[in-house]
Amino acid sequence: MSPILATFIRLAVVAALALVATSATAQDKTRLVVYSTLVPEFIDDFKKGFEADHPDIEIVWQRDSTGTLTAKLLAEKDNPRGDFIWGLAITSMMLLDKEGMLLPYAPANLAAIKPLFRDAAAPPRWVGMEAWAAAICFNTREAAKLNLPRPQSWHDLLDPAFKGRIIAPHPASSGTGFFHVTAWLQIFGETEGWKFMDRLHDNVALYSHSGSQPCRLAAQGEYPLAIGYDLVGAAQKAAGAPLDVLVMREGGGWEVDAAGIVRGTQHPDAARKLADWAASRKANELYGRYATLVAAIGVTPSMPGYPDGVEESLIKNDFAWAAANRDRILAEWQRRYEAKAAPK
Repeated sequence: MSPILATFIRLAVVAALALVATSATAQDKTRLVVYSTLVPEFIDDFKKGFEADHPDIEIVWQRDSTGTLTAKLLAEKDNPRGDFIWGLAITSMMLLDKEGMLLPYAPANLAAIKPLFRDAAAPPRWVGMEAWAAAICFNTREAAKLNLPRPQSWHDLLDPAFKGRIIAPHPASSGTGFFHVTAWLQIFGETEGWKFMDRLHDNVALYSHSGSQPCRLAAQGEYPLAIGYDLVGAAQKAAGAPLDVLVMREGGGWEVDAAGIVRGTQHPDAARKLADWAASRKANELYGRYATLVAAIGVTPSMPGYPDGVEESLIKNDFAWAAANRDRILAEWQRRYEAKAAPK
């Protein structure tokens, strides 16, 4: 055998052994199916951070909008296909808990989590991550072209000048849309809240099935005004979009993204490790790259482009009422306004 052929054979054997070792390592990993509504650039970083600390566990994402993901989980109640939820509105988590679908567990860092950001039960069924709040994304360049007034109150959006120039999120698909609707019903009362939404509907061009899309489209100049939330508006502004991110004088709705273990998971030990990590200071510092209001005490992030006065604008949100009345509110909303929903 020639030296060249012998060398080639040795290299081939080494490569084959390495491939076998890599395959065996991959097979040894526990694969956790994790549900999330968060945008891909956020959850990619979460996955990298957790897997770096737990190389024996692999996260497999199942990502969708709030309404769609909540419906999917409810449909799987009797035959769970996932292991963990990492980034779902607490009104949805409360609904899942009511159905007995969340496994109680107290993460190692629970004592450092603010009371507002955790289930009151002991042990908790869910633990919060970060909060996101109502905001208007106002394209200053497009508004100047159209001579549109800068809104300061929700009622300013009823000005006929905004007719056909507002995009808003659909509450059945989007957690952002749902917290806006339930906030208006709490701020104005149910009778006046529906009257407000009737008049607002006259000015809305489209209800998007994504909570983040309205501000993204406003940033691109597709609409001069979007009803959205603080984080995506700040991110678009920081990226150079001609946006003002505004909070309204009456205050606004807000939600908390939460994490929890799916009851019936096939990998409870790995799911508990993820619950510990999701509530850790390291994770909260990571959440702080994308949010200003995070769950852990002592983590105080800041975002470029973030509007002033958001924390002061948060209404006293009755999450339990919103969760308990979700079906009724959505049915009434769809009866009145579904005609302007974006195609799915």
